[in-house]
Amino acid sequence: MSTVDHVEALKAKHASLEHAISEETARPHPNDDALCSLKKKKLQIKDEITRLTTKPH
Repeated sequence: MSTVDHVEALKAKHASLEHAISEETARPHPNDDALCSLKKKKLQIKDEITRLTTKPH
């Protein structure tokens, strides 16, 4: 898998997590533990995307 493909896959996972966070937040009683976990995973993916896209060539 090339770096570009890997970044695109990470962006798709990031968007999926964003959607899951939105759904959880829209619930009448959001699960704070689930939200925290989703947000942590989303941030880790964002950091990985940043690391891959700013790496000197």
